[in-house]
Formats: sequence, structure tokens, C-alpha cells
Amino acid sequence: MSSRTTQKNRPPVLPLCFSPGRDLSLSAVAVIIVVAMIWSYNMAKDFRRRLLGRVKKAITDFGMIADGDRVAVGMSGGKDSTSLLHALCLIKRSAPVKFSLEAVFVDMGWLMDVPLLQEFCRSRDITLHVVKTDIAEIVFEARREDSPCALCAHLRRGAFHGKALELGCSKVALGHHLDDAIETFFMSLFYTGQMRTFSPSTFLDRSGLTMIRPLIYLPSDDIRAWAGMENLPVLVNPCPASGRTKRDEARELVTELAARYPDLKARFLNALQNFDRRNLWPDIQRRENF
Repeated sequence: MSSRTTQKNRPPVLPLCFSPGRDLSLSAVAVIIVVAMIWSYNMAKDFRRRLLGRVKKAITDFGMIADGDRVAVGMSGGKDSTSLLHALCLIKRSAPVKFSLEAVFVDMGWLMDVPLLQEFCRSRDITLHVVKTDIAEIVFEARREDSPCALCAHLRRGAFHGKALELGCSKVALGHHLDDAIETFFMSLFYTGQMRTFSPSTFLDRSGLTMIRPLIYLPSDDIRAWAGMENLPVLVNPCPASGRTKRDEARELVTELAARYPDLKARFLNALQNFDRRNLWPDIQRRENF
């Protein structure tokens, strides 16, 4: 019997490039990558659903948007305003009422990537209305106030509301969120001695507009995460006072408190929703001295 191995019994010849251990590892890595992508997609989808659900709840709870409303969304280029416009565009598709959106950017005179915001709005079939102003020059060169925020906010608000009225809008939407409400509460407490913060929806007597804040139930971290997840454009704040304002101080305080008390923001929201005046001091009775 020939010692030569027959073709039939000869073991298969593997390609020189084949390595069972290596190829198995590559296959395992590919499976892991696919599973991770599916998991990430499902997590992102669930996060979007929950986030939009909170925005819808705020709109419903405070009657922010009614049928036929034209809403002007204030665009600053930050994560909050772009997230707000993006959320309202998504909600608009299946909302039980019909409403329209306008985007307004108040150009204060600083160099910013406005075309990026215009493209962002254009991709959602919304026109970005740019209002040219000299606010930066007035606040930081002409007036040179030590605390420029109040004047700046007043001038920006006037320009925004004026454009909203010109566009025939009945509502103006701002990107203020839960962190902003908490920060405003502490600022009011520390600097004016009052326990107060802004309302989710406010009728403005002078202009006849209603100011709404649909992101009021969302903490800043959720908005930041969603802006990154949705790849939303975020412009750098060019204000020279950025990072050293009283609000920045309040923001640092809230961050420190939230690190120590993880449920702080949720508890604060619950307190705002269930405030009972009877739990504070009664009103002072006006009577003759004892």
C-alpha cells in the first residue's frame, strides 16, 4: 500500500492569509461592534422619546401652544436654543394642533457663524430672521457697565419681541431649562431677598406676546447630551463677560449642590410644582403697635 496520501484523504489546504485565531477574533469584534451599534441606536431612540415626552408634557401642562399659533423661537447659537427649535420641529410633525415656527437671531455685532445657523434652520424648512443691532457696542463700549447682563438682556429682548410682532407671532419661545429656573431662584434669594423664579409661560402686557419655555422640565445635562447625540450646531458664546457673571456663580453653586445631593434638581422641580404658601410665614398683619 502506497504511503502517499491520496487526494481524497489529504487535509484541506488553508490560504496563507488565513489564521483561525485571528479570523475568529475579527468575527467576534465585528459582532461586538454590531451589537454595540444596535444598543447605542436603541438607547438614543429611547432617550429622544423620553426627552421629547418631557417637552410635550411642559407644553401641555402650561398650555404653551394652541391651534393656529405662530411661534418665534429665539436663536442664540447655544445648545439650548438649537435643541429647542429641533424639538419643536419634531413635535410639530405629530402634534394634535397646527402651529408654525419662525427662528429669530439677534445679531449683537459680534463675529459669529450665522450661516451655520441658517443652514440648520433651512434643513428644517424654517427661515432664520437675523436682526442686526449695535447692542455689543452700546453695552461694552458706550455704557461700559460693571454688570452688563441686565442692560444686554433688556436690549436683546426688545429686538427679539419687535421682530416677533413684525412676523405676526403670538408666542415667543426661549430655551430656558430647569437649571436656569433653579439658578434664577438662588439669584433672586441672594441679591433681592425674594423667593421667586421665572414662570414656564408668561403673558407680556406691553407687547401682547406670550413667552413660553418648553424645555423647563429638562436639566441642562440632558440637553447637552441630546445636542451631541443629534449633532446639533453649537456656537461659542463670544460675550466678553461670559464665565464671570452672577449667573455663572449661581450655576457653579447648583453644580456643587447637585454633586452632593444627586436628586436636587428633581426635588426642586417637585417643590415648584407643589408649592404651598401655608408652609411659609403668614402675611404680616397691619395693626397698631403692641
